[in-house]
Amino acid sequence: MARGVVKTDKAPAPVGPYSQGITFGEILFCAGQIALDPAAGKLVEGDIVAEAAMVVRNLEGILEAGGSGLAQILRLDVFLTDMAVFPKVNAYLSGVFPEEPPARVTVEVSSLPMGARIEIAAIAARKKNRAWVEG
Repeated sequence: MARGVVKTDKAPAPVGPYSQGITFGEILFCAGQIALDPAAGKLVEGDIVAEAAMVVRNLEGILEAGGSGLAQILRLDVFLTDMAVFPKVNAYLSGVFPEEPPARVTVEVSSLPMGARIEIAAIAARKKNRAWVEG
């Protein structure tokens, strides 16, 4: 299997020695995303739901560039700086994944880059010819 690098302007450019995404066969590994608006280059303003929505848009950009989509996410790793916002994030993600949501890990961390309150990384299956990869 070949390893590939995913690059897109629909998500923030890496600020360190990492790739936005890596493909390996029919799996796509998305780097953790914060609520950084790729066009403005700064964190979105608003509550935790506004941040979560920007994070999901960033992930969508990487997923699309890597031949996948939200429905193909297998696992989400969610990092929060305050577990008190977990119910709001959980409610938001329930709307993003109303049926058959991915496996998920949520942990509280002491801080995130640029003062973000949420970061999400994803692992997804890739589509082949725009159809779900059947296993």
